[in-house]
Amino acid sequence: MNIAVLLAGGSGRRMGAPEPKQFIEVAGRTILEHSIRAFSSHAAIDEIVIVSHADYIDRVNTIAKPYEKVRHIVAGGKERYHSTLSAIGLYSSLSPAQQVATNILIHDAVRPLVSHRIISDCIAALRHNSAVDVAIACTDTICEVNADGHIVRIPARSTLRNVQTPQGFHLDTIAQAYSTGLKDPDFITTDDCGVVHRYLPDTGIYVVDGETTNIKITYPEDLILAEKILANDKNA
Repeated sequence: MNIAVLLAGGSGRRMGAPEPKQFIEVAGRTILEHSIRAFSSHAAIDEIVIVSHADYIDRVNTIAKPYEKVRHIVAGGKERYHSTLSAIGLYSSLSPAQQVATNILIHDAVRPLVSHRIISDCIAALRHNSAVDVAIACTDTICEVNADGHIVRIPARSTLRNVQTPQGFHLDTIAQAYSTGLKDPDFITTDDCGVVHRYLPDTGIYVVDGETTNIKITYPEDLILAEKILANDKNA
């Protein structure tokens, strides 16, 4: 079974909009609905979970109502990983064998332009890997700075990637990573592959090629770009 988890609990403070950015309309639909459509229309996706801020559950229900693959809408928490845990918890009653056989694709709902190719490649990669990331090559030089603002290291650009979503896992793998990580008093993370990398170090994470159009809507100018891309997509 392939489960898509859409994380839609963000506040969108950097956007400066009066409402969370997942509810902003682009090309006639909310950003959230574009993301739902991307996964709902993919033949290999069996069901969709949406994790929302508790205050917006009713609104998400209204947006998701036309999409039969949306089976669960649950509340997240203060941090991003709380949203992932809410989704994982829905399937905790599955047997160990079922958890191994279940793929979970965790996606930022504010990446509404994810393609079927990326989704397909993630699912295909999970046949031979228990954790999968999506990324594109860096086009800019990246530097590491210290607390004083001075450069301390410039990694080789050829080895660096900009991470996108979805991030895919066998359900048992991501559940085990979080179970281990949450016992760490210094636990902190910004993404799910990072939890696997830190707490299941022997688990390889395969990287699927992303796309430059798979942008995360963060700033007002991102809306302009998304509008142009969607305007040229006859299936949007």
